[in-house]
Amino acid sequence: MSRQAVLKNRRTLLERAEKFISDIYFTDCNLRGRLYGDSCPLESLSSFLSSKRISFSEASKQNFAPHKVGDTFGPTWWTCWFKVTLKIPKSWRGKEVHLLWESDGEAMVWRDGQPVQGLTKEGEKTSYILTDCLTDEEPQSITLYVELACNGLFGAGKGSMIAAPDPNRKFSVQKAELVVFNRDVQELLTDFEMLVDIVKDLGEGEQRGYQALYTVNEMVNICDPSDPSSFPKAHTLAHKFFNQHNGQSQHTVHAMGHCHLDTAWLWPYEETIRKCGRSWVTAIRLMEKNPEFVFTCSQAQQFQWVKTWYPGLFSQIQHYVKKGQFIPVGGTWVEMDGNLPSGESMVRQFLEGQRFFQKEFGICCKEFWLPDTFGYSAQIPQIMQGFGMSFFLTQKLSWNLVNAFPHNTFFWEGLDGSQVLTHFPPGDSYGMEGKVKELVNTVRNNKDKGRANYSAVLFGFGDGGGGPTQLMIDRLQRVQDTDGLPKVQMSSPLRLFSQLQADSALLCTWSGELFLELHNGTYTTEAKIKRGNRQCETLLHDIEIASSLALGSDNTFKYPVEKLQELWRLLLLNQFHDVIPGSCIELVVEDALKYYEDIRSAGARLLQDACEALGSKGSGSPAVFNSLPWERNEVVQIQDDRGQAGLALVRVPSIGVAPVKDTKPATQVSVTVQTDTVVMENGIFRAVVNKDGSLASLLLLNANREAISDGCHGNQFVIFDDVPLYWDAWDVMDYHLQTRKPVVEVEQPVGVVSSDGLRGSVSFTLRISDKSTITQEIVMDAMCPYLKFNTQVNWAESHKFLKVEFPVRVRSPNATYEIQFGHLQRPTHWNTSWDWARFEVWGHKWADLSEHNFGVALLNDCKYGYSVHKNVMTLSLLRSPKSPDANADMGTHQFTYAIMPHTGSFQDASVIQCAYNLNFPLRPLRRPADAAPWSAFTVSAAAVVLETIKQAEDRKKALVVRLYESHGSTVNATLCPSLPVREAWHCDLMENPDLTRPALMTSEGITLNFNPFQIVSLLLTL
Repeated sequence: MSRQAVLKNRRTLLERAEKFISDIYFTDCNLRGRLYGDSCPLESLSSFLSSKRISFSEASKQNFAPHKVGDTFGPTWWTCWFKVTLKIPKSWRGKEVHLLWESDGEAMVWRDGQPVQGLTKEGEKTSYILTDCLTDEEPQSITLYVELACNGLFGAGKGSMIAAPDPNRKFSVQKAELVVFNRDVQELLTDFEMLVDIVKDLGEGEQRGYQALYTVNEMVNICDPSDPSSFPKAHTLAHKFFNQHNGQSQHTVHAMGHCHLDTAWLWPYEETIRKCGRSWVTAIRLMEKNPEFVFTCSQAQQFQWVKTWYPGLFSQIQHYVKKGQFIPVGGTWVEMDGNLPSGESMVRQFLEGQRFFQKEFGICCKEFWLPDTFGYSAQIPQIMQGFGMSFFLTQKLSWNLVNAFPHNTFFWEGLDGSQVLTHFPPGDSYGMEGKVKELVNTVRNNKDKGRANYSAVLFGFGDGGGGPTQLMIDRLQRVQDTDGLPKVQMSSPLRLFSQLQADSALLCTWSGELFLELHNGTYTTEAKIKRGNRQCETLLHDIEIASSLALGSDNTFKYPVEKLQELWRLLLLNQFHDVIPGSCIELVVEDALKYYEDIRSAGARLLQDACEALGSKGSGSPAVFNSLPWERNEVVQIQDDRGQAGLALVRVPSIGVAPVKDTKPATQVSVTVQTDTVVMENGIFRAVVNKDGSLASLLLLNANREAISDGCHGNQFVIFDDVPLYWDAWDVMDYHLQTRKPVVEVEQPVGVVSSDGLRGSVSFTLRISDKSTITQEIVMDAMCPYLKFNTQVNWAESHKFLKVEFPVRVRSPNATYEIQFGHLQRPTHWNTSWDWARFEVWGHKWADLSEHNFGVALLNDCKYGYSVHKNVMTLSLLRSPKSPDANADMGTHQFTYAIMPHTGSFQDASVIQCAYNLNFPLRPLRRPADAAPWSAFTVSAAAVVLETIKQAEDRKKALVVRLYESHGSTVNATLCPSLPVREAWHCDLMENPDLTRPALMTSEGITLNFNPFQIVSLLLTL
């Protein structure tokens, strides 16, 4: 140390060190100003613009025109290709030479026809290393191409990041030249930066911070920026400080490179493909220079894109996967939303992802990786376990608006009791930069001190891609074991979780869902995406079951394996956690809706092929196909032999087909017009409909129980002001409830549409505003225990939220909501902050509010947002945010919901089955007139739902049958197949048979045992 005494003024010494490395102040004489040495202009720079994203081979054949630095180009979403010719001066022999490139947008450098480096100012990557040390043998005249996307890491929002994109933004290149890069200056800058940050982030109360302060001050004294020979002494001082080690008990950070890359968000799907290329090739360059560097990467869909678009890069990825540096994680097709996909969709996310990783890399992921989604279903642990996964990493619950989640490392127990070891990085980020503050916060924020002494640090620019940089790696290497900071080791997910598991004796357990207290507007935003998802899930379910039945009964039928995989992958893609929630730009919405149409179109043909195999092609009498595992007795619309449309009451067995017979209901539907109301009755319940379409009464006849609260009306449309604090498409705030306004203006009062004994219906129109209307048909069918509301809304609002309310005559502290493969309860009161934070919740096909021996269920065919407060059941219908999609939800919407009063519990009243019936229509087909009804499968226990029948993966004459216990009970059940089953085995969700567990087959069927909410999969050999 200098013998000259220094004043112990912390501020002046700290600011002196900061200015010494500043890129703003004193760059003429400080160290930062010496980062680059000599510079040299390019030989030439030329460009051409493309409105499309084209391949390198196509781009390189175009005519390039001269381009000047500073010239503007665009607009948004176009691509400007640059041809760069350069010549490195011979006098730079022995020097590290970079192409310095500073521009708007995101760039990819191409060399010799291959992608070699991503460049973006936002991701702190503004140079491409031409040579580490120029030699005479290296080429000095080089031609490169730079593909520059006219969008930033976070799209092109007009005025703010999440605003709708500015379609006319212009872009430019601000700097393009050759430079000598002084690596020794960069190394010393990193030393200075880390020491300065230790001073700032440890604070004035830590002795170690003052040691860092005096060390860095002495380094400034020693270091002469104009004299590189002074650098080693300063470097030695820094490393003496960094090499003063911790004790054995210090917290250990497992650092992993990461590039959270949204599959679509503020940019379209197609741009994500290029983001993957730019980010991942940059990670490969880092692996070449840093053999200890580990990079974790999720989402099989993105790997599939890179394999198709960048085959050379994909081969490099496969090489580094084998070396253990490039680590595929997560095991899913995309990082899906954790709330809205169905149970079977979640299974397919893992099935497609794990099979892809197994095929391409020879691995199956042991950890589920979902850092950024808007809540986590209570069935995820069981689904994970079914794929051999025991570890889960996320961090999004750190965003909770009301209650801080109490753990970072814990066991998460799912609905059925399955447990997975779960870790939330205490630094509360999946895009860290290797900075001291992040390491300090990782220790300080750890909510499980004394229980868990290991944490993840995921470093690398994320959301829009970019990934790690060399500087981030260098920062972490400096402080691998530095007194005052946690220990840092480059690691992998498996190493982290193995250490956490080995020291897990004191960890706590969290049971049930992980509910995010934020972003609950995403249950409703972009309603057409929600509708497309539900309808396509239903369609693919029916195609698979019909095709499986055809496979088992017709030796000539070919199961459409490849086409079904293609359609499933499109559906899974749209379940990405910024697409199905509706938190994406309009371009993404357009793509998503197109993919749903592709699924519907191709799926309709597949379903027709399967139904024809089950029936008779083009001839025969009307029949129906039932894809659900219980008998159904329903009114359907049919066409007779003359093509005339009509209604019929049909009875069709479980998972089977039946001819349409002219049967009469026990009680016909009556519709009676009275002075101010219309009365509808079907022998099960009586509905009294007001002129404005609201329900004055809903009486369950056998029990003589009124469902609607005294003095209230059911089917009451209400509208709210919907202006969140920031996240427009994402958030609905609690204060919106204070702005409730009933929709009362009647444009067309209730009138009778039909009344023919099998079906009665009335319709009406309400005006929401001068821009928006609701037209609804209320439908009562014979033999049907619920009242349907077929709804059309012409919607042109701004920052409004439309809901429908049913105040019911039920008192209960909890309401029940369907989730994946089961249901859960949430409170109907706001006693605690944990209760009222759930003022808007998600559910799937139904929600139920019951007291002893009576209840009311609310069913729907494409909605996910609910609220049940006290006795008011509310279904969320439409929102109208303006960012990031300025036209979100504008237009015409169609949807159906239903109200179902019942006696007993919802389980005994068949609410679950009724919600399925509403969502899975009986499918028309034609069969010989004398054909008898036929059932392929029946299940003996009402609590057990046969959810899925599909051809087994890689097995042509085998089926996978998936069932789950839906009531929350322990039950034995018998599965009775009429197909010729030779063998039956229990299997996991990867469809691997458990050869120690053959399913018990008797003359009555296959005997199965279920625990509450248990998922059981069987492999049946035909």
